[in-house]
Parts: sequence; structure tokens; C-alpha cells
Amino acid sequence: MGVDLGNLFKKENISFNDLHDRVIVIDAHNVLHQFLSIIRQRDGTPLRDSKGQITSHLSGLFYRTANIIEARIRPVYVFDGEPHPLKAKTIEQRRERREKAERDWKEALEKGDIEKARTKAQQTSRVTDEIIRQSKELLDALGVPHVQSLSEGEAQASYMVKKGDAYAVGSQDFDCLLFGSPILVRNLTSSGRRKLPNKKAYVKVNPELIRLKPGLKSLDILQKQLVDMAILIGTDFNEGVRGYGSKKSLNLIKKAGNVENAVAIVGGSNIPSLQEIKEIRNIFLNPKVSKDYSLRWSKPDNEAVFKILCDRHHFSRDRVEPVLKKFSAIEDLIKQKNLFDF
Repeated sequence: MGVDLGNLFKKENISFNDLHDRVIVIDAHNVLHQFLSIIRQRDGTPLRDSKGQITSHLSGLFYRTANIIEARIRPVYVFDGEPHPLKAKTIEQRRERREKAERDWKEALEKGDIEKARTKAQQTSRVTDEIIRQSKELLDALGVPHVQSLSEGEAQASYMVKKGDAYAVGSQDFDCLLFGSPILVRNLTSSGRRKLPNKKAYVKVNPELIRLKPGLKSLDILQKQLVDMAILIGTDFNEGVRGYGSKKSLNLIKKAGNVENAVAIVGGSNIPSLQEIKEIRNIFLNPKVSKDYSLRWSKPDNEAVFKILCDRHHFSRDRVEPVLKKFSAIEDLIKQKNLFDF
């Protein structure tokens, strides 16, 4: 998901303390997919209530948001809108990968290979309309604002940061840099450790911060050229040119000046047309965003939270109650100026 630009930009290791009293706009689709992938049983089965309904997303959203609020950070969740037509192929490819992963998961379970089963199961996650509806309902009960994007969630989040209504975008993907967000914070909703691929070992995960302008200055390119690099690498809206990763694309764009000149030099297959280049560039540099949103934090409605998590989805009240107390920190946050009528 997203364009891999991570090895080009300097990452600053930070702590939650560095984000005290900051507004962070979180890419909801990104974190929900993360929760659905990671929060699973040992054999890869997602968390479910007694009725068989998946609850991994609710668990992740509740516990991780509590930690963020306790750290005196003001989260806002942004949800994806209508996908651009150019994204249709990517969506179809993701569906095909999920279906293959589901077959591999079942096969691994039949063979008793639990480790492989869990790995394959993590690739089957899908953020459905019902999962989105349930997530918004829980956020409302918790007193945490959320914004509905007209198109890409990261485009909306980046707009809000550029406008000054938030400090940074919280996402694992680097696409918000293409949309022009001045600051990206990664690993904000992570559990604090990450399993190494194909190993029974974990590494510590800390939040990390990436600044767009210093990064562009270090690379000696413009924002438009960063987008042109992404078109060469491949985005959610095009396949990219075979054999071109981030460093090779950087060198070519610096030499050619723009992607139009670059593809003329490269030639071969998978070359986007000039019209496609123009449209993809426009998606990132002039995205559709909502300018009508409200950012207001409030104390959680405890009974509504209990009704959603405990009554409806059978979470343990004894486990939910102490986590809800973490949201008491929101009282200090809402004493500060709430942002509304944007």
C-alpha cells in the first residue's frame, strides 16, 4: 500500500511526549487494515465475538486510541471517500491477492503449519463498509472526531495539516508526502514491537517523524518532482516502470527534469501516457478534499462505549473499564480551544 519512499527521507525517532497537545490526523483505513491484519489468534483467525462478528478493528481502535489520548495527543481519524477510477486496477489486484492468501491460509491450517497460516491470514484483511460504520460509531462514543474524505483519506489529512488545523498525518504509508503533508508520523498506533518477517523474533517500534521540506531540500528536488518519481516507481493509480525503485527514479528525474522526459528516455513497456501522467500528477497535487469539517473532542459517553463493546460485542467489562479511565486525559485537552466550523 502506497509508494515506498522511506529510504530517501530522514526519520527522526520521537516519543509520545514529543507530540503532547498536538493534533494528529490519522489515516483511518490505514490503521484499521493494520488492526485487522495484526490483531488475530495464533492460527490467524481474527478476533470475533460470540456471534462470529469480527472485532479486531474495535479492539485496536479502542486500546490504541486510549494510549494516544493518555499521552495528551489529540487524534482525528480521516476515512477514505470514493476511489479514483485509476485506482480500479489496484483494488482488483488487492482482491486477487486476498483470495489467494485465503486459499493458502486454509491449506496451511490443514497441514498444521500454524506459523505460515498466521502469515497468510494477515494478508486477507479487508476494511468493509460495516467495519467503517462500527468504527465511526465507536469514535463518536469515545468523543474523538472523524472526518469523511471526498477521495483519498491521506489527501484530506494532508490538506488539514497544510491548512494548520493539525500538526502531522499519522500513517504507515508515505503517500501523504506526495499529497504535500509537511510532517508524517509513523508507528503512532503500533503496539510497541513488531515481528520480524519469517522469524520468531520481535523488534522494538518507536514513533518516527519525517519532515517533507527538509527531505526535498536534501534530495534537491521539488514537490512536483517527488510526485513524478512516484509515477516512475508506481502508485495506486499506475503500475510504474519496471526496474525503477526510489533511488533509480530519483536519479532519472534529476537528470530528466520531469517524468515526461524520463519516460521518453526509458521507453519500453508499462510507460504511462502523457494524459495518464497529467491525471496522476493532478491527483496528488490538486486532490479533491472537503473543506467543511469540524474538530471537536469531548468526554466519552461511557454507557455508549459499554453498549457497543460489552453488550453488543461481548468485550469484558472488567477490561474495558480501566482503559476508559485513560480517556480522562481528554478533559484537559478539551479545556484548550476546540477547533470547529472549518
